[in-house]
Amino acid sequence: MARGDSPEAKAALSDLCAAYYAPVFAFIRCNAANEDSARDLTQEFFSRLLARQGIGTVDPQRGRFRSFLLGAVKHFLADMRDHSHRLKRGAGQVLESIDPGTDTSPGLQLPDPHAPSPDREFDRKWALTLLDRALAALAREHEGKAAHFDALKPWLTGDTDNLSQAETGRQLGLNEGAVKVAIHRLRRRFREVIKNEISQTVNDGTDVDNELQCLLEVMRQ
Repeated sequence: MARGDSPEAKAALSDLCAAYYAPVFAFIRCNAANEDSARDLTQEFFSRLLARQGIGTVDPQRGRFRSFLLGAVKHFLADMRDHSHRLKRGAGQVLESIDPGTDTSPGLQLPDPHAPSPDREFDRKWALTLLDRALAALAREHEGKAAHFDALKPWLTGDTDNLSQAETGRQLGLNEGAVKVAIHRLRRRFREVIKNEISQTVNDGTDVDNELQCLLEVMRQ
């Protein structure tokens, strides 16, 4: 994971932030008045994060980047709420609204009991982003065999409805047994790539398996 204040560490942190924009946006969207406000708040969050302003109590060198990022965005939103309240008391202008209501119209809405919690939505988007990055890395490894990879990819993503391994084998010039072996090897390599992706977001190697388990639990929900 990105550490220290060196240019390399800052660049690594910037890359991670760009890669995991979606989970932060999903979390903020659950708290913002509308999508435009959520987008602006997300941009402001990352600007502060990369400039090390306003979230100094959160240390990116402690624990997993996922936990760090979620803690940082919660701290940011709390800071924005405090700032908004101070501006209201001082008759200032609130640039970005977190709450949809106003002083005269609180805009209270009954929560949807079926809607995922902000934390759960953050983890779900995190998991999907991580899987997308792993798939993209795996695709780059198979640039010389793109057709082969594309034909077997559904067995990585679960999109195998109406697909037959025997038919896929005929398309690739392989028998069904060879296809089964190829899928097994690709799944094993996919797992390795996922673990490598996770290793870039943790400080301690022992956290990789824990994060992988969390990923599996999120995807089962």
